[in-house]
Amino acid sequence: MKEQGRLKGEIRKLLRERNAVMLAHNYQRDEIQEIADITGDSLGLSQEAAKCEAEVIVFCGVHFMAESAAILSPDKTVLLPRMEAGCPMADMITADDLRAYRAAHPGAVVVTYVNSSAEVKALSDICCTSGNAVNVVRSIPDEREIYMVPDRNLAHYVAKMSGRRLTWWDGYCPTHERLTIEATVRARAAHPGAVSWCTRNAPRRWWRWPTPCFRPRGCAPTAAGPRRRSSSSARRWGSCTASGRRTPARRFSSPPARSSART
Repeated sequence: MKEQGRLKGEIRKLLRERNAVMLAHNYQRDEIQEIADITGDSLGLSQEAAKCEAEVIVFCGVHFMAESAAILSPDKTVLLPRMEAGCPMADMITADDLRAYRAAHPGAVVVTYVNSSAEVKALSDICCTSGNAVNVVRSIPDEREIYMVPDRNLAHYVAKMSGRRLTWWDGYCPTHERLTIEATVRARAAHPGAVSWCTRNAPRRWWRWPTPCFRPRGCAPTAAGPRRRSSSSARRWGSCTASGRRTPARRFSSPPARSSART
């Protein structure tokens, strides 16, 4: 603990000396979120960083997040602490994949989830978040073909909620795929009376479960709303950590996941 405290002090000192802001995604470990200047979801972090006066952005996240920050803050230096930090779902589609689809379907409107590489975003017609995806799709003329990338689970949710006919790239978040109904049943039994919630990016099997869906940024405020002290999250532990920090009077837990993803 003493060594960790010393490292945290050194990091904060370097941030001040370099006029840098440290961003930590909600999925980061506790000790990273504790020393960050700003915590949140990927797009929200980039938007906040664009507003600040810092010359350097240290983005504790993955490649596409750092790319988004660089796009929104072209005059700032963006540092990714671990260059090998990638998003498996974002890596499931390449620019060449999307070019091939567009060549075969020239009239289609490509709607891309922000959790994608900059190259894929550049070949898209519209970028969306999980929170506004339904309204984005509803805004497209009825006669247009719609193709969503890269998250099939978000596309399933958008198709259901918008009533629109969609096709999609067969990408997915491996962590979301590992979450099971059975694990959540056990978590609810261990925490009777807890509020349960999940992400819109959860697999369709969650639709049978009486659980509301929230976008990442909305999780903590909504979890704070009901007058219950416990919440169970069908998401990742890092987001439970973030929600717990914002609403300390409540306890958050995440159901254990399977050891391998279902494809």
